[in-house]
Amino acid sequence: MRILVVEDDPTLGDALCFALKLSNYAVDRVANGTAADQALRDGCFDLLILDLGLPKLDGFEVLKRLRHRNATLPVLILSGRDDPDEKARGLDLGADDYLVKPFSLNELQARVRALLRRGQCGSATQQFKAGVCFDTITRTALVDGRAIELSAKEVSIFEVLFSHYGRAVSKQQLLERLYSYDDSASFNAIEVYVHRLRKKLEGSGMTVRTLHGRGYQLDHQEH
Repeated sequence: MRILVVEDDPTLGDALCFALKLSNYAVDRVANGTAADQALRDGCFDLLILDLGLPKLDGFEVLKRLRHRNATLPVLILSGRDDPDEKARGLDLGADDYLVKPFSLNELQARVRALLRRGQCGSATQQFKAGVCFDTITRTALVDGRAIELSAKEVSIFEVLFSHYGRAVSKQQLLERLYSYDDSASFNAIEVYVHRLRKKLEGSGMTVRTLHGRGYQLDHQEH
């Protein structure tokens, strides 16, 4: 899962990024509205955390432009003002949630998880495919109630492939969903993680197929 944090306060911005990365999200941060608008046009994200009081372009305008492009990206607004009219305006423009500063990182994390679940698959928190259950809250893959031991990056790759079950996902798409702009990553790294994931899925009823020239596809395992 990849999150864009738009926050001009460096202390808060760094704290947000640190906390989210500890939860194994790929995180990018920009500090003004113009950069946010450009990143949202160019990048692929699963969630936007948006401060309102931004230089160059305020958060309301960033949100307005995003929704005018018919983007359905979940948006969590951060604001230093507990103003009902401001909150109503943000929600009317298409925000999904609104959090007033100061807030606890635990509350932020809980709201992030809720928005990501909503953006993925409505209210279902456990999904079953080819004998494998994936819990979207704990981000755990289970076979017969037993968890498959996956590393953080393996879980992230599985999560993306699972959400596109039966469809091809390119290496570029995986890079964009798993890594922030500041991370050094390569197709070779993706290949290594996919190889490890495929080995760990053996006997589960599910496998990762390599589609030459197209990427990878999570599908049922043929016997």
